[in-house]
Amino acid sequence: MLVLVKPEDFPEIRGKLIEQTPLAAYTWLRVGGPADMLFLPKDEADLAMFMAQKPAELPVFVLGAGSNLLVRDGGIAGVVIRLGPAFGALQVEDEVFIRVGAAVFDKMLAKFAAKFGIGGLSFYSGIPGSIGGALRMNAGCYGTETADVLHSVVVIDGFGRRRIVAVDELNYSYRNCGAPKDWIFVEALFKGQKADPEEIFQQMQLIQERREQSQPIREKTGGSTFKNPPDHKSWELIDQAGARGRKVGGAIMSKQHCNFMINAENASADDLEQLALSVQKSVKETSGVDLQWEIKRVGRS
Repeated sequence: MLVLVKPEDFPEIRGKLIEQTPLAAYTWLRVGGPADMLFLPKDEADLAMFMAQKPAELPVFVLGAGSNLLVRDGGIAGVVIRLGPAFGALQVEDEVFIRVGAAVFDKMLAKFAAKFGIGGLSFYSGIPGSIGGALRMNAGCYGTETADVLHSVVVIDGFGRRRIVAVDELNYSYRNCGAPKDWIFVEALFKGQKADPEEIFQQMQLIQERREQSQPIREKTGGSTFKNPPDHKSWELIDQAGARGRKVGGAIMSKQHCNFMINAENASADDLEQLALSVQKSVKETSGVDLQWEIKRVGRS
């Protein structure tokens, strides 16, 4: 049975607790129903207090930049937490370490690192989303992923306790993090290496040009729909299955990069999900490969 709470149940909370908040505007696909409650914590202490006080059975979902997310039309049960400016710090430590708040956009981290001549983080300029999401899914591109450059993280666990956790304890694998689901990432410490700022900016420029040439980055999309299976590229399997440009309602698989779903004509979340499921089925029939979702699907149908 779903536990229902009201803002007045948390009188000590300093942030905002808002009931029935539409979520479509918070996601890049621009679809999805409301959150039963949206919590915007004032700071880390406020978040910890909420987690310590909430009923154990209350579902909690952390919403980052919404770049890799499909919120279903029925919305999300329980509480959706969105981290704001208090989680947006960027600070250089010991020349090649950068401490980053979970709400910082990936691209901002790449630019900050380049400014201070810290190499190894330029790949983040090609990843839409925020650091919290990158930590949770081991985001990466062009041969580098989060686990390669991460030193440690700070989390608030399901009981409101603050933990500092080394990267080796997070059990990372391809596009996956083995940390407990109720851990909320609030901060990360990355380690790069000294490099020439101009060379880093050139790398970022090449990444941006490559993205613009190969991906529909100016559309309402959520990035790669499916993970690359071992020894395969998802887009090639989708193309071979004849699904490039396939449409369901207002949703379409991009003709430019057919592993990207696009909300082309006021699609519903169900349009997008049914489109991807049909592509998944076609790929299985033509190649025998089971594509695994990279976009995270959440909420009620």
